[in-house]
Parts: sequence; C-alpha cells; structure tokens
Amino acid sequence: MSRTRVVVAMSGGVDSSVAAALVKEGGYDVIGVTMRLWPLEQPDLPRGHQGCCSVEAIDEARRVCQVLEIPYYVLNFEAEFQSHVVGPFCREYGRGRTPNPCIACNQHLKFNFLMQKALALGAEYLATGHYACVEERQGVFHLLKAIDPRKDQSYALYTLSQAELSRLLLPVGHLRKEETRRKAAAFGLPVAEKADSQEICFIPEGSYREFLSERMHLFPGEILDTSGRVVGTHEGVALYTVGQRRGLGIPARAALYVLDIDASRNVLVVGSREDCMKKTLIAGELSFVSRQPPGTPLAITAKIRYRSPEAEATLSVTDGRAEVQFAERQWAITPGQAVVFYLGEEVLGGGVIDGGGQ
Repeated sequence: MSRTRVVVAMSGGVDSSVAAALVKEGGYDVIGVTMRLWPLEQPDLPRGHQGCCSVEAIDEARRVCQVLEIPYYVLNFEAEFQSHVVGPFCREYGRGRTPNPCIACNQHLKFNFLMQKALALGAEYLATGHYACVEERQGVFHLLKAIDPRKDQSYALYTLSQAELSRLLLPVGHLRKEETRRKAAAFGLPVAEKADSQEICFIPEGSYREFLSERMHLFPGEILDTSGRVVGTHEGVALYTVGQRRGLGIPARAALYVLDIDASRNVLVVGSREDCMKKTLIAGELSFVSRQPPGTPLAITAKIRYRSPEAEATLSVTDGRAEVQFAERQWAITPGQAVVFYLGEEVLGGGVIDGGGQ
C-alpha cells in the first residue's frame, strides 16, 4: 500500500526543517523542495543576501534532507517571484503605499505555484514551517493562531482558501519555538541553532530604501504640514511610510511624523503623533477563509500590521469593501498593509488597507 506523499517547502531554517522531520515521522512519503526566487548569478543580488533562495539556504536545506533521507529538489520560481512579489513591492511604494511582500509570496508563490507543483509531483499535501494551525470541523477548514503567540504567523496566511487549507499541513503550529529547536536537536538536524530569518528575505538588514533606490526613478518633492505650508523636501515618495519620523530632515520643536503620502502630487504631509492616531480604516481586496463575509456588523479583533497587537473593533462589509471601526485609536494605519480579522483564535480573513480616518 503506497504512502501519502507530502511536499515540504524548505527554506533552510529550523522551522521548515522540523516540519519535514515531523511529517516523515508521521509515516508520510516526503519530498523536500526549496523555491529558487532570485538568480544567484545576477549582479544585482542584494549584498549580504541570506534569503530563502541563497546558496547557503539551499545548502542547509539539502543537508537536512540528507539527514532525514528524503529526496530534495530546487524549483525555479525566479520569474514568478519578480512578477508577483518584487514588481508589486516596488510599484506599491511608488504609489505611496507600504506593501507586505511576505503575504504576496505566500499567496502567489507558496500556496499557488508551489502547491500546483506539489500536486504535479503526486503529493496530497503541501507542508510548511509556518506557525499557525488548521482544523477541520464538519467539512469546513479553519485557520487558527499558533500555540506560541510570540511566533504566530496566522496574519500572513489570511488569503488562504478552503481549497488550499484542505491541502495544507502546518506541523510546527502546535509547538513553541523552544520545542521546535529541541526537536531539531533530537532529530540531529544541522540547523537546530540557526537564527531566525529576517522578515523580508530579499532585503538584507531591512534596507528597503537602498533596494528601491536601485530599481526606481525617484523624484524629490515638497513636504507639507497639515495647513499646507511647505516645511521641507523629500527624496522620493517611495522612500517613506506613514508613521515615519526619522529621515525627514525637518527642524521642528516637536517631533513630526508622516501622516499621508500623495504620490499623484509627489508630496508628503507631516504632523504630530496625535495626528497619526486613527479610529477607522477602509480596506479592499478582501479575502475570507470561508469565502463568506459576515452579513452584519461583527465584533472582532483586528491587526493592522504583522507586529501590532490585536485591537477590539467592529467589522462591516459592503460591496466588497470593509470598514473597521476600532474601540480605541490606532497608531499609523498604513495604506498597502494588510488588516486581518480575528474571532477569538480564528482567522476570519483580511484585506488591504486603503486608508484611515477620524
């Protein structure tokens, strides 16, 4: 009797490595794969690159698969990565918005192109090292937070549909990070003590301004205060984000923050920290795990960025757009970022922020 086949997406880190070990321990027929996202010979590969397509990451994933005695492949997704992640990343910044490329990578690369490849390899499931949980109840799949709140990555998975969740295994979602490392050591994996990867894999040390400057035409423009008075100049709207304080170069008695980025006029608007506090937001490009948005206003909690805490709010959905009314004002609601809706431990869905008000 043949065993059920599982393809494991491997980044060369401890989480995906332990995911592969746990899946094999569960008796599955396991294949490890790494997505090659950046041409390694390309001269504009970011300096110091250690991302999930680097030579080092591929070597570490291959070593893990050798220890686990499972097949390992590197799949070339360079064109797809440029088209669906890097290109939109630059364009969104050029529009004065702040995108989340990790969500785009999950949505388009891991759970679309890679899942299709997994099925073509005869797999029933794709497994990843994400910290989140999937549960099936009466034929419906639910996306839940990880057991370890410090590592929870459910925010970045809100675009998953029923079809994708039915094919997804998240073996480390029920573990705390220290347990994952202990298991890596127990399995004899060479990455047991490897440091966690950076948030944006293709931008070393978070230097997104340098990354954008090398790929975009930037045009200096005016910085205005809330009354419309010119108080400074900027280096190009793509290099700024709502809530930013550093790098404005404006002498002022009180701290100033970016309140709005108007790419059509090539201007920034700055104001006080108090001006940066908003109580409502509007979001589009909505995705719900059940594919069914709530029919009436619903009391939820919401996150407006990956590192933000959840906040109590009321969600209303009309004509494919969401209005989120928070119980308390939130800091720097940022167009382009994702807002994710929770009901207790469960992810309902989310959308892309268009703006905030009040």
